[in-house]
Amino acid sequence: MGMVQMDPSKDNPPEALVKAMGEHIEAAIAAGVFLDGGGLDGGAQCTEVRLSQGQVTTVDGPYAEAKEVVGGYSVLEFRSHEEAVEEARRLVELHHQHWPGWEGSVIVRRIWDGPPPQA
Repeated sequence: MGMVQMDPSKDNPPEALVKAMGEHIEAAIAAGVFLDGGGLDGGAQCTEVRLSQGQVTTVDGPYAEAKEVVGGYSVLEFRSHEEAVEEARRLVELHHQHWPGWEGSVIVRRIWDGPPPQA
C-alpha cells in the first residue's frame, strides 16, 4: 500500500496532476498491479477514535497541529519491496512535475495477506 502524505493546507490538486494520475492508474490497471486507490479530502470532516489509558475518545478534525495528512492511497501488487518503492518514486515525480510547490512523500507499507510472520 502506498500512502501519499502532504501539507494539509494545500488546495485540491491541479487538473494536470489529476489527468497524469488517471493515465498512470490506467497503465497500472493494464499491467495488472493496481488493486485499489483514491484521494482523501483534506481533513475538514475527519474523526480520530483513540484508545489511551483505557479510555476511548473521539476528536473531530481538522487538526491545527497536523504537519501532514494522508492525501491519498493506492493498493498495488508487486513482486518485491523494491518494485513498490520504485512505483512510489514515480508517484512523487508525477506530483513534482504537475503540482508546482507540492511537497510530501509516499510511504510504502506491506499489507499482510495472511498472518504476519513471527519474529
